[in-house]
Amino acid sequence: MLSIITQAIGSLVAWGIRAWVRLTGKKLAKRDAPWLDCPMGPPGRIGSEFYEYLARRENLTLKQTPDFGLLPCFEALSGSEFDSGRVRTEIRDFYEHTALYRLEAWSEASLFTRLFLWALTRFVSRRMDQLNFPVSSLELARGMTSDILPMFDSADRRVYTGWLRRISTNDRVIYTGLYSVQRPAEYTNPCVKVSFPVPFGSSTVFLRPEAQSDGSFKLISSGDRFGEPGFYRMVEVDAEHWRVRYIRTLREYFHVYIDDLGTLRTDHTVRFLGLTTLRLHYKLECLGPGNETIHPALQSRASDA
Repeated sequence: MLSIITQAIGSLVAWGIRAWVRLTGKKLAKRDAPWLDCPMGPPGRIGSEFYEYLARRENLTLKQTPDFGLLPCFEALSGSEFDSGRVRTEIRDFYEHTALYRLEAWSEASLFTRLFLWALTRFVSRRMDQLNFPVSSLELARGMTSDILPMFDSADRRVYTGWLRRISTNDRVIYTGLYSVQRPAEYTNPCVKVSFPVPFGSSTVFLRPEAQSDGSFKLISSGDRFGEPGFYRMVEVDAEHWRVRYIRTLREYFHVYIDDLGTLRTDHTVRFLGLTTLRLHYKLECLGPGNETIHPALQSRASDA
């Protein structure tokens, strides 16, 4: 009975979010907003199997290359307001060879938002196995897995880079994400574009890069209007249109830096309505070639070949 009630609450909340986006979001023809184009999630579960689903749907190939990074080339982010050459080599290497790095993570949620995050993950995230935010640091006590899943078309062009992160203790998916470089319509410089497929839609974030005077690197998802960096909740209306809600009050901040002992670290802060809802801290350790793990989806592709 408890499971039935939980499923019912989760279905109602998910439906309510989609209805809100349909009612309040901007209706866009897909052909008029190519910068927003990203895979929409299927109904039901997303999970780690989404990458195989996407590869079949779009006739893509998951390649088994152990040193791939989130970005094929860090310099792709360079523009009039960002000089990639000012960022330390160790940080650029992480983005270009992410698969070689092991992540240790810690999380902290404020008392004001812990209940909200718990309810969101309990009733919505677990059903779709996506965006299972670690509310307590104990959830990350045994670590977080990290898999880089590059996806190529028939012309051998990298279309997407998947980054799958899961909680080691229970294998729940924290992020099933797709990374690329894209310039939003009303912004003059390239941004990191991250899409998280959800049932019937996507949660897509554009993060603008900043180089700091000490060689550290920031990614910030803040803007003032539709078409600028920030958070976009998308729902597919039909084969030609989306409904898109730009949520200006939901912002993310990443700071990637080298600490005093020479360790690569990242501070990740999520803010909503001006309140800090979640903090994540990562220690990033380069393992070197031969120590990386390969995701089962890539292993199955390799064995089939």
